[in-house]
Amino acid sequence: MTSLRKLGSSGLEVFPLSLGGNVFGWTADEATSFAVLDAYAAAGGNFVDTADGYSAWVPGNKGGESETIIGKWVKARGNRDDIVIATKVSQHPDFPGLSAANIKAAADASLRRLDTDHIDLYYTHFDKPEVPVEEIIGALDELVKAGKVRHIAASNISPDRLRASLEFSDREGLAKYVALQPHYNLVSRDTYEGELQDLAARYGLAAVPYYALASGFLTGKYRPGTTVDSPRAGGAAKHLESERGQRVLTALDEIARSHDAPVATVALAWLAGRPTVAAPIASARTVEQLPALLAVGELTLTDAEVARLTEASA
Repeated sequence: MTSLRKLGSSGLEVFPLSLGGNVFGWTADEATSFAVLDAYAAAGGNFVDTADGYSAWVPGNKGGESETIIGKWVKARGNRDDIVIATKVSQHPDFPGLSAANIKAAADASLRRLDTDHIDLYYTHFDKPEVPVEEIIGALDELVKAGKVRHIAASNISPDRLRASLEFSDREGLAKYVALQPHYNLVSRDTYEGELQDLAARYGLAAVPYYALASGFLTGKYRPGTTVDSPRAGGAAKHLESERGQRVLTALDEIARSHDAPVATVALAWLAGRPTVAAPIASARTVEQLPALLAVGELTLTDAEVARLTEASA
């Protein structure tokens, strides 16, 4: 059984692969989503990531579809105490922004859709610099004190705003961010490494990177001359045009062959081994896509392999 990892200072222990819920209600219907969630849980997975805005961008959707599916699944399986549910606030069409009133109203709406009395990890989805950090942290602290949220976290936030938030929490003795969700992968390192990563290390925050597979590019299915049927194909294929993308693919191919492992597993293993990272996020729109993701907890790269990938991705 894959070992669980501590999520920063939260006391939560999570599977080293967080299952992305962005596809639920979008490219995976309810039945398929249930099947993916069942397979993830059967493998020992316990860390599901979603957001109140998923998937408002789909014609006919209103936002909250992913949360609703996860809520139905947890209810049907009776496994709420076994699953760490992370969701986010600021992007739902009916609950935009991070004003104190909106944070509290959006949390109540998420709780209803998830059909639960608490959220394990509640992220500010996109920071809103026009809202004082004091207002944001104050509202989040109220949710924690009310028992509606266990721990708080931030995604898409600048180093300055993150530092100000952490310092305010310390100064006032309020709820404090325990995790950070940055854009981070083998072909996007400067989106996290540097000041953000240094802050996470200094304050003991766990990183839970999104776009861990660069919209599918790091699965190895995007190659020169190939066409991939995916809503995210355009974003992934652009990495083929860069020298770094080509270098990374070459290194991934070599290491994957030596381990007889999928390219995606190797890419996730590199990321899972980075300083501060607790669990990369990756989504599966079919059960067949899951094994390569779940194997991250079982693959140990050598120091030389880590160095090879780190150099190729520089």
